[in-house]
Amino acid sequence: MTAKSIDTAGVHAGREEFRQLGVHAAPLDLSTTYPIGELSEAISDLDAMIAGHRPEHNAIYARLANPTVDRFEHALAELEGADDAVAFGSGMAAIAAALLVARQRGSHVVAVRPLYGGTDHLLESRLLSLDVTWATPDGVARAIRPETSLVVIETPGNPTLVLVDIADVVRQAGRVPVLVDSTFATPVLQQPLALGATLSLHSGTKYLGGHGDVMAGVVATNDDWAGALRQVRILTGGVLHPMGAYMLHRGLQTLGVRVRAAQAGAIEIAQRLTDSPAVERVYFPGLPGADPTGLIGRQMRGPGAMISFEVAGGFDAAAAVLRAVRMITPAVSLGSTDSLIQHPAGLTHRVIGEAAREDEGLSPGMLRLSVGLEAPADIWADLERALAAAQAVHAEPAYAMA
Repeated sequence: MTAKSIDTAGVHAGREEFRQLGVHAAPLDLSTTYPIGELSEAISDLDAMIAGHRPEHNAIYARLANPTVDRFEHALAELEGADDAVAFGSGMAAIAAALLVARQRGSHVVAVRPLYGGTDHLLESRLLSLDVTWATPDGVARAIRPETSLVVIETPGNPTLVLVDIADVVRQAGRVPVLVDSTFATPVLQQPLALGATLSLHSGTKYLGGHGDVMAGVVATNDDWAGALRQVRILTGGVLHPMGAYMLHRGLQTLGVRVRAAQAGAIEIAQRLTDSPAVERVYFPGLPGADPTGLIGRQMRGPGAMISFEVAGGFDAAAAVLRAVRMITPAVSLGSTDSLIQHPAGLTHRVIGEAAREDEGLSPGMLRLSVGLEAPADIWADLERALAAAQAVHAEPAYAMA
């Protein structure tokens, strides 16, 4: 935990200089370049940034540094209990940067499925010339080699919501740094660094922004990794726009309230889905039997607000649900104030290939629901009507054969 409660940190982190600046709302610096004062100071700052550090006097150029982005990074680092954080223009830019740093330190990565489809695809593509071994959560130690430079996990996993014991993976990894994609949990529910992980990654596009209007990625970590990540960001240009950083910093102020409200709705919706005759299986960490090792309470402060479920009738029935929802938005992404529903096998995880999808249980009838801040009764009313439409589709072949 951070020194402050997570809610207090969310409201106040990154605002320490506001009184000195004489402002209450966060300033937004849109400069692409900065006037040079003393040349020797500018040269010193440039050298520092090339080495992965923040400038002391002058940001020089927005690809190198920006004060609005810095404020968001400081705030997120405080929420994660990290030395520092480095923000990027997207979650994929963030994971790519982490893998590029890993590649400089060793040619082999161990990864545990399920992962976000884009991350899985990037690892499988060999675009970064990394050799990847796919391991089970209890098989990480056996997969480690002398040249292993990173272990990559995601918990809760996307889209099956499987929980991975971070502390146990860290123990198995030994000297090897562990990266945890903690997007679904957010710092409100989970702080991987407190459990021994080296890097905690978020797609800021999701809960951190929280309103579906900003794209970003961020990695909270130690000073050594942060410096290396900044070097990659400078070289590749994967910068976060200041407006995005401003919106993310503002989003942190309500993060705790939003996550807990959405989680309360998800607990109710998951139970209703379990009771529905139109649903064959529900994936949600808060259901009885879904957390056999007791990670909720020990690793996570709650089950989160993401649910996946399999609709009876397979692909056609799942597609019927997407056509029939009216309030819930059929769209990829998650963590918005409004509820979103999508088809993992056909959309977010299609890039990983059919065999991998089957191995991970991503069936044609699976849908992933990001529960928003609407009244749970209204979310369920929309889902219930859509599931009834799916049941009608599922019944059609049998009726036609009769």
